Amino acid sequence: MVTKSTLVARFENPSNIRSLVMDGVTAIANVLKLEGVEWIGCMPSNPLIEAAAIAGIRPIVVRQERTGIHMADGFSRINNGKKTGIFLMQAGPGAENAFGGVAQAYADSVPILLLPAGASRRRSNTDPVFSPTISYQSITKWAAQINFADRVPELMRRAYTHLRSGKPGPVLLEIPGDLHTEEIGEEDFDYEPPMILRTAGDPESVNKAVDALLSAKRPVIFAGQGVLYSDATQELLTIAEHLQIPVITTLEGKSAFPENHPLSLGIGGSSTTEAVHEFLNASDLVFGIGVSFTKSNYTVPIPPGKTIIHATNSDSDINKDYKSHHPIVGDAKLVLNQFMEGIRNSSDNAPRTPDTELTTKIQQHKQHWLDQWMPRLTSDEIPINPYRVIWDIMKAVDLDNTIVTHESGSSREQVTPFWEARAPRSFIGWGKSTQLGYSLGLAFGAKLASPDKQVINFMGDAAFGMVGLDVETAVREGIPITTIVMNNYTMGIYANSRMPTAIERYNTKSLSGEFSEVAKALGAYSEKITDPSEIIPAMQRARVANESGKYALLEFITVEDGTFSKY
Repeated sequence: MVTKSTLVARFENPSNIRSLVMDGVTAIANVLKLEGVEWIGCMPSNPLIEAAAIAGIRPIVVRQERTGIHMADGFSRINNGKKTGIFLMQAGPGAENAFGGVAQAYADSVPILLLPAGASRRRSNTDPVFSPTISYQSITKWAAQINFADRVPELMRRAYTHLRSGKPGPVLLEIPGDLHTEEIGEEDFDYEPPMILRTAGDPESVNKAVDALLSAKRPVIFAGQGVLYSDATQELLTIAEHLQIPVITTLEGKSAFPENHPLSLGIGGSSTTEAVHEFLNASDLVFGIGVSFTKSNYTVPIPPGKTIIHATNSDSDINKDYKSHHPIVGDAKLVLNQFMEGIRNSSDNAPRTPDTELTTKIQQHKQHWLDQWMPRLTSDEIPINPYRVIWDIMKAVDLDNTIVTHESGSSREQVTPFWEARAPRSFIGWGKSTQLGYSLGLAFGAKLASPDKQVINFMGDAAFGMVGLDVETAVREGIPITTIVMNNYTMGIYANSRMPTAIERYNTKSLSGEFSEVAKALGAYSEKITDPSEIIPAMQRARVANESGKYALLEFITVEDGTFSKY
């Protein structure tokens, strides 16, 4: 059996790995080490925690499972899936409690590796024993149990192949409770990290789509998170500028195209911009790239009568919610390169001169829209208007070196249209499922992925109530992000008309809590801000705290404002 000292020595010289005999759990740790894993999120107890620690992989213990999965999620997003966040759950209640976090990652197509502990193989599938493999099948891309130790390399290879190919999503591999009692020898440990698998579009389909794009009079590009996962922002810029086509991003795709670019229309989410509304309605063709075109409450609908080019890496999204006139299945970067090649080979191949009439019209819509919102964005009212908080914080940070994410509910609607995302992955937009409390863990993972960036998450008081004790995780583990809590002492996203009797009789919407005091008690730097003139100074102080390695929480006492940028 492998000892602790042997393991440490082995990892100082990874070539020794095949000269060892190890148990099944240690074999998993070996695979993670070969994959370059540096940390794992976890909630004890899971036998892999100790094996990973011996291998030099840092366990980060969270207060509850959902936050840990959110952390893995944020890490994967910022790395565009090239590095994958990992979470370990305890058998039974741990795996049960993690369900919500995995459901969110599945809805938003995020590749994370889940390694839950399970019952012993003798007790598997015995009522009422909870089976992660069975129970998680509806919210994972692939789920399996390790039934024999000598299958660890094979099953881990399958897991990472699923993580690195096609439409991203969570992958689960259950670790039976008795796997540590079964050995695997060097002859069975044959593992090499699998390659990333990408496919280009069918050439004939691409050529037809290129012809349609070149023939369109008023095209728009609708860019999704597939552009981010494939690192295709430059390719998107090239085509948009070459053909002078305005660009919209989805909520999940926000930051795939720089929003300070003259051709940017902004985000096409549940809250959107005037430019998106006007240009999308006036368009004759919509070119969706790296987007699922899933209809939801958090996407702007495509008006009828448009020619649709739909390029996605998942054939299951084609013709799902919208009829696709030009369907293409392929990686966004490869498809965009194919489009550019087709454009250059066409008779209409010359770069179009900058369309000042077009960009002037875009800017006019942007300015008209902002002018309507300036009373809120610059309001001096007390309690503070939440839009003033967002506007001032945006002025207080380096937008090119900051990662921002939002919460479900009001903060999503208030932040996403107005925050200017300039660089890829400078903003984490999410929302095909909308769990409260999601942003805190996302920000943890983003900071672990990009330690040199300032990371900020916006949350409301209801969201903080869900996950606030995990502030202690950030303090303990040295994850120096800034959390903005906009506290209006109510669930502001819900109009009073939705439950008038409940509100009148039982005050159902009202909440309470002094969250800066909670954060202080947990060891964080914190402030409570009641005056709008203090927004920028407070943010500057929070940044200083972050730079010194401290987690910071700023609690802004805000007015309830249920007016959102919707059309």
